[in-house]
Amino acid sequence: MTEQNPDIRLVVLDMAGTTVADDGLVEEAFTAAARHLGADPAGLIDHVRATMGESKISVFRHLFGEEAAAQEANRAFEAAYAELVDAGRVEAIPGARAAIERLTAQGRTVVLTTGFARTTQDAILTALGWRDLAPLTLCPADAGGRGRPYPDMVLTAFLRTAVADGVRQIAVVGDTSYDMRSGVRAGAGLVAGVLTGAHDAGALRAAGASHVLGSVAELPGILG
Repeated sequence: MTEQNPDIRLVVLDMAGTTVADDGLVEEAFTAAARHLGADPAGLIDHVRATMGESKISVFRHLFGEEAAAQEANRAFEAAYAELVDAGRVEAIPGARAAIERLTAQGRTVVLTTGFARTTQDAILTALGWRDLAPLTLCPADAGGRGRPYPDMVLTAFLRTAVADGVRQIAVVGDTSYDMRSGVRAGAGLVAGVLTGAHDAGALRAAGASHVLGSVAELPGILG
């Protein structure tokens, strides 16, 4: 049980850095996208690191300004990331699948979310054999397009699953400050950061994390 809300019914989990090991793949794909547009990735990478967890198209809009350039960068990013997935570079965080299965066995509904486009999300799920692991997966386009740090994906999960009586029965878990902010803005009863991804404990707590876990593998024990 959580001290704040012992009746968590919906668990919204981030993917890259939380349930899926990143190992620098986002930065590799971004570097390829920047070079595709003739930009120097070294001058932009700090912003990419700081905004891990945000919708990728939003990041590119900030960096490249014009919508056409942002869309072109996003397409290049998705293509580069897909190549990394096809090369077998994507792995699950140790214990992540078992944690999701245990949460499900506890009677909770798990939703997997991402800042990637749907095609990339599906490629990751397929590569890991996770297509049937959760009843619902969401990308920014499934929730109006804004992505994190907005609460839209969390609230879309709440509405589509209809398993929680209110937002206080939601747990939001991720590795970035953007994940924490989206959970806080959604009014989730539990907002937990994990230390397997982009941001450290200080950044996670500053963004509103009520718990900081070593990894998602600890989550079923915290809840149940």
